[in-house]
Amino acid sequence: MERRSFLKMSAALGCAATVTGCNTSSKDAEPLPPEVPVDETLTWSACLVNCGSNCPVKVFSQDGIITRVEADHEVEDEYGLHQIRACARGRSLRQRTYATDRLKTPMKRIGERGEGKFIPITWEEAASTIATQLNKTIAEHGNKSIFRSYGSGAYYGFASNACFNRLFNLVGGCLSYYGNYSWAQQIEAAKHTFGTSSTAGSSTVTLDQSDFLLGFAYNPSEIRQSGSGEGYDYLNALQRNNGLKVTLIDPRYTDSMLGKESTWLPIRPGTDAALAEAMAYIMISSGWVERNSIDFINNHTVGYDAASILAQKLAFETSGDATKIEYAQHMNSEDNYYDYIMAQGIYSDRAPRTPEWAQSITGIPAAKIKQLADDLMAAQKPYIVAGAGVNRQANGEQSVRAIYMLSVLAGKLGVEGSSNGELPNMTSAYRAGIPTGANPVKEQISFFCWSEAIHNGETMTARTHGVTGTDGLDTPLGNNIKVIISASDSSLLNQHADINGTAEILKDESGVELIVSCDCWMTPGAKFADIIIPDTSWLESNDLVNDSYASGSLDYITAMKAAVEPIWDCKSMYQVSAMIADAMGVGAEFTEGKTEDDWLEELYQQTKANAGNADIKPAFPATYKEAQDIGLFRNNTHNRHVALESFVNGGEALSTPSGKIEIYSAELAWRAANWEQDKYKGDIITPLPQYTVTWDGYEDEDTKEDYPLQLAGYHTKGRTHSSYHNVPWLREAVEDAVWINAIDAQEYGVTSGDKIEMYNERGSIEVVVRITPRVAPGIVALGQGAWFSPDPNGRTGSTGKVIDIGGAINSLTKYAPTPIAKGNPQHTNRVQIRKAI
Repeated sequence: MERRSFLKMSAALGCAATVTGCNTSSKDAEPLPPEVPVDETLTWSACLVNCGSNCPVKVFSQDGIITRVEADHEVEDEYGLHQIRACARGRSLRQRTYATDRLKTPMKRIGERGEGKFIPITWEEAASTIATQLNKTIAEHGNKSIFRSYGSGAYYGFASNACFNRLFNLVGGCLSYYGNYSWAQQIEAAKHTFGTSSTAGSSTVTLDQSDFLLGFAYNPSEIRQSGSGEGYDYLNALQRNNGLKVTLIDPRYTDSMLGKESTWLPIRPGTDAALAEAMAYIMISSGWVERNSIDFINNHTVGYDAASILAQKLAFETSGDATKIEYAQHMNSEDNYYDYIMAQGIYSDRAPRTPEWAQSITGIPAAKIKQLADDLMAAQKPYIVAGAGVNRQANGEQSVRAIYMLSVLAGKLGVEGSSNGELPNMTSAYRAGIPTGANPVKEQISFFCWSEAIHNGETMTARTHGVTGTDGLDTPLGNNIKVIISASDSSLLNQHADINGTAEILKDESGVELIVSCDCWMTPGAKFADIIIPDTSWLESNDLVNDSYASGSLDYITAMKAAVEPIWDCKSMYQVSAMIADAMGVGAEFTEGKTEDDWLEELYQQTKANAGNADIKPAFPATYKEAQDIGLFRNNTHNRHVALESFVNGGEALSTPSGKIEIYSAELAWRAANWEQDKYKGDIITPLPQYTVTWDGYEDEDTKEDYPLQLAGYHTKGRTHSSYHNVPWLREAVEDAVWINAIDAQEYGVTSGDKIEMYNERGSIEVVVRITPRVAPGIVALGQGAWFSPDPNGRTGSTGKVIDIGGAINSLTKYAPTPIAKGNPQHTNRVQIRKAI
């Protein structure tokens, strides 16, 4: 089969293997009259998990019961205004809605936290209990002791977990967070390099103009698999640009490859920076940079050589800006990128970053590293992208910044078809959301540090933990967390690092005095709640949602209409927040005297009036209820964003302190001098991007002997993070098994289908093994998001921790906030395996 034919088939089938029908009688985006059996009702809803697409779904019901769910097939499936085909997850929403572990009524805990022992209570008791404890906590400890944890399990527009923020802001605020579990380190890396937030790379569609795609952990076909996500744009761009050279670097042979790549280079986890530095060495030492890109570097960057740092230091010293003047005091021109890569000057005691040096670290042969560098130097429009898996490593900030340097050294930025290493830029249709108001509490902690702040929050500072909003580096936060509101959130336990350690913190009632879980299902984290409040599911909800943050080139809005009334005794997050607000004496302020219908109509009118939605198809009708009858609205803005185009070609300054691309970051030089660092091995802050040897990394001699295998986590098609784990259809369709190379399988005496114990000092999990050439030797790979399930008989593993028979990867991960972002390093793990007893 020719590559073009293969790609066309992939684009058509890869994102929607179970399409139930395709109506092709319309040539435009106008909706067609749905063919519905006489006794069925059709409504529109959406899958709102954190995959980045918010795919619309058609919901059929009869006599108050959901009968089936289908994907969008309302228009001619022509790329541009194409069908938005939900993946298997969205298509299983009926099963998820009627799951056996669906929460049915408010409950309060009667056993120990984590035991899962609850009794039903009324909504009035639930709201009163929560309100009383909130008032008590505010009076005794202050609003900074209330924390609404990170939660991304339901991307509603109206009845979202932002309703709790609205409530808290009416009663004095709460402790909030910055960053997120997906992108924390890369956000900091992009900020200190390009002055962006890590999602300003060239649009995926511009790959059709590239001549070389170099992707590190770039896997859109699995992570963004919907029929209108980044994965669909990727497949279509490859089809339009059939001669594109594609090199993908990943420990796993992913579904984004499968014959679509030119080259797969399996790499050891956490060593991407070493590979990037070896490529940089070739580009510099061969004289290529001096002949081809030095003018770009001199005009647009700071830090390549000593002269550029000296010049910028002088500019800061004479700027009159107090912050820049202080930065200048910590800038060292001897600490420049050229000397670092070439092992000269202050780096003369280190080995040059040669391909031979990198080979022993990355596992990629030196000859292939040289060829990779040659491919980059030969490209006229190199599209470089670092997938988010690179940043979720110990000191992942360093790895991401090191990859960004390749686009700078190539000097081809600002040209359509090239990109700077950031994730692709995406557009989204505007939709109004419920206003939350301003938070009177100005301090913020990292999203990841909440578990530490339960007992140590009162002493956490900017210097030690990156706390923001305090006066100076050493002013403490001053409060421990006493109340946690966890809504649409699995980071309370399952998606946070070190599940066993986190469970012990939550069990200790001298720390958190009240834990509230608002969810639809009895998740592992919900079992640690004191009060459980059951949320309505998406198929029972009226709302207005957009296409989220990674839906590719097509924008869309879904006017969701409840297919059935909320089952059992469930209430939306808006209704729950309003009840608590009323119990706290701010009910009128919370609702503003509006009904839910009033709010939805108001938000719809704001959405309709937004200029960005002027070309939406079909045109928005007069009212929200009319929009619900139509259901789906789409708009292709034809976004072909080119990374850094306005800076390179238009002279527009970047948002970095220098206004240029910062190879050398003066702000990070300042942080290196002022922030506490090196709490964990290799967690150092440097003004230049540098490969560092970290705890649990490939070169970590402290753990290599006891735990010889590196564990790579990845996103499985059967879940979005932990969402959908409780759907049997998906557990059957996408097996939860650890991948192992045949070489390692032979050494450990395991065969496919065997159950193994995989363990380290933090925990043990029991999981099935699958032997495959799709993972490199010395590495095992496991999909993240399986639900933690401690052995009911209390069996313990090889290091004394209870065996997690659910196979949650976070039973093995470490709580070790990264040095700059204070982010999650949950892809850095070493393990040992043995056959289960």
